[in-house]
Amino acid sequence: MFLTGQLYQPQAHNDMLRAFIGSPWSWLFLWFFFMNILTFFVYGVDKWKAKRQASKPNTRRIPERNLLIAAAIGGSLGAYLGMHIWHHKTRHRIFQIGVPLLLILQILLFFILYVWFHFS
Repeated sequence: MFLTGQLYQPQAHNDMLRAFIGSPWSWLFLWFFFMNILTFFVYGVDKWKAKRQASKPNTRRIPERNLLIAAAIGGSLGAYLGMHIWHHKTRHRIFQIGVPLLLILQILLFFILYVWFHFS
């Protein structure tokens, strides 16, 4: 029912909340969608700040820890694309290994959740 494209029709008074909020899959999709867009632009901003730091030494950068946290909480695809489009953090070993590993883990988590809730 979650991803079948059928419109959910509430059957009881308690089901109105679920009909109003929507499917948990839609919330999960929105979370990953916005986190990936945000993470992509955060990587771009940090690259811009890195270039600007050469002319203005007081420019504050985004800590690497925050970039990795953004990738870990759902923005791994945005981080991966940001690394390669902005050419940012591509030489750091933790980013070379960590971001693709987080992406694979998040894809696996999505499929495990899908199989668990859809077929059980």
